[in-house]
Amino acid sequence: MTTAQPGRAAGPQGSSVDPGEVGRFDAMAADWWNPHGSMKALHRLNPLRLRYVRDRIAAHFGLSATALKGLAGLSLVDIGCGAGLLSEPLARLGAGVVGIDAAPANIEAARRHAAEAGLAVDYRLATSEELAAGDERYDVVLAMEIVEHVAAPAPFLRSCAGLVKPGGLLFVSTLNRTMKAYALAILGAERVLRWLPRGTHDWNKFVTPEEIAEALAQTGLAEADRTGVAYNPLLDEWRLSRDLDVNYMMVFAADPERAYPPRSS
Repeated sequence: MTTAQPGRAAGPQGSSVDPGEVGRFDAMAADWWNPHGSMKALHRLNPLRLRYVRDRIAAHFGLSATALKGLAGLSLVDIGCGAGLLSEPLARLGAGVVGIDAAPANIEAARRHAAEAGLAVDYRLATSEELAAGDERYDVVLAMEIVEHVAAPAPFLRSCAGLVKPGGLLFVSTLNRTMKAYALAILGAERVLRWLPRGTHDWNKFVTPEEIAEALAQTGLAEADRTGVAYNPLLDEWRLSRDLDVNYMMVFAADPERAYPPRSS
């Protein structure tokens, strides 16, 4: 049974979905692709996280990071895809992309935008637990900027791990539960700079790298990399950093001989 943590609303039994979070992002669906709207911060972050994901995938699978369709032949699922800001460019790089989200309006916006762009992305109204309970497995699983919005991070992360093929990769990016993150991500980004709607984040729901690693410790995945992501206000750009105190990304690799973990229950 999924148990809600302090500051987290319990979702349906067997699901880590937080209904309050789904409603909040559902209401912003029409604004996802507006680079100057409520998702402005994510638009600014997107090029850096795309490069990081692309380069780590290419290095792991021995592919070209610069080829036009360098990720061709790989299957990828983007969990909590929103309206497809990361799903679409990865599809352009040749990956076979499935994007899932628990917010109906997000999926509608994602499907509409992909159709207008002429991209074949398989968008579904679904949760990671629902996919993990089935037979689908992927070369690459993305859980980007989603862990801090679920009801129960550990079960959610284990369901994500259950979707990774032997030899595959799991990417996780989120916000660290530090006072520095509170100052920059909530006071700064939401209340001063107004990059995000006020209330987008709850500091109590931020997750430390150690908690991510602990949740995945018994899944058969090994940590392959972790990096901080820092904003430089003078250059108005995001960069990879040794500082994991605010935003950070982690990569976990599955052994090629790994047996699939038990299906989520």
